[in-house]
Amino acid sequence: MSDLNLAITARNVRENIVNCIGSLGVGHIGGCLSIADLLAVLYGKHLKHDANNPKMEGRDRLVCSKGHAGPAIYAVLAEFGYFDKSVLETLNQGGTTLPSHCDMNKTPGVDMTAGSLGQGFSCAVGCALGSRLRKDGATIYAIIGDGESQEGQIWEAAMYAGHSKLDNLIAFTDYNKMQLDDFTANINDLEPLDKKWEAFGWKVWVIDGNDIDAIDNAITQAKAYKGQPKMIIMNTVKGKGVSYCEKALVGSHSMSVNAEQRAQAIKEIRGE
Repeated sequence: MSDLNLAITARNVRENIVNCIGSLGVGHIGGCLSIADLLAVLYGKHLKHDANNPKMEGRDRLVCSKGHAGPAIYAVLAEFGYFDKSVLETLNQGGTTLPSHCDMNKTPGVDMTAGSLGQGFSCAVGCALGSRLRKDGATIYAIIGDGESQEGQIWEAAMYAGHSKLDNLIAFTDYNKMQLDDFTANINDLEPLDKKWEAFGWKVWVIDGNDIDAIDNAITQAKAYKGQPKMIIMNTVKGKGVSYCEKALVGSHSMSVNAEQRAQAIKEIRGE
């Protein structure tokens, strides 16, 4: 997929996110919008997957450990045909296949259930180890949050992955520098984040996480690099692409989205 088409895909994913959360009227919109560019690049260019065969043997896997970004995962899955976009309007409602946090038993294309922060990342490490043992050629991708990175379980998993040299594992930190209660630096500062991951035996890249070219290049380099697990720290903007979400800062972690705000967001995303 060309860079232009990736940009269009990212725009569509953002629109899907807004429609998904807007249909319910409330949700974790900030941390969903911040990873839209990453999801567009992954599914549009790098991830080995098949919407017609979600359980395909040897497929790459994506674990969104920051489980509250479930609507972003649903947005990209709908964009690539795993289910009809109309299903996005059922988010977290009775009988839905789209719970607020990802559930692998309910949603086609979701490879791992997440929600309790830190646990999804441990599962991703396990998936990478299992893939290596099976020799199925899969790459395992994981997305973690910066608030989530204060969980001890993240670093236990990181230590084991580094020890095991799981070079089929590529992880991303959505480093928008905000979490539920405040800025991460005010709660439990992560800096120097790159040096921490390096100390745990990981190869690290630090990029603009809302720049499609930068994301693409980093993933390309990470896939080619052997001998260590890989971490791509993405400096992102929480609520990227929707002005009132960006301005809300920490307030966009979970916020109401009424019909008027939904319409405004769509216009901004489309550049109207």
